[in-house]
Amino acid sequence: MRFWQDRSDDGPRLDLTPMVDVMLQLIIFFVLTSSFIRPGLKVDLPKGVSQLTPKEKKEMVVTITKENRLYFGKKEMSLGDLESLFIQEAKKAPDTLIVINADRRAFHGTVVEVMELAKRSGLKNFAILTEPKR
Repeated sequence: MRFWQDRSDDGPRLDLTPMVDVMLQLIIFFVLTSSFIRPGLKVDLPKGVSQLTPKEKKEMVVTITKENRLYFGKKEMSLGDLESLFIQEAKKAPDTLIVINADRRAFHGTVVEVMELAKRSGLKNFAILTEPKR
């Protein structure tokens, strides 16, 4: 007894497995690289022309918003809290770089106060973040 078998050949077939593999690798790449973006508060940086300097051993980023609020990381701080933080850091690592991330509309006096606090605490290295001029 012979059973009927369908042996119709539709021609060459396109295998989608390699394309799916490439797409998944691209998705993984973009997810991982998006996590390298420095999270933080949104500030409108002033424009500047200076070149990038080599990164110091350790850095502390202090953010000053347009409302002149001070943040270390995402935690809002007063000048007194910031000074005690600077004093602790100066004892551990006096060559720590203080990075000031100030909004262009922040008062100049607030930026100078933060710099003075750091100097009094024993921290002498400063950097002010800017956007490159176009």
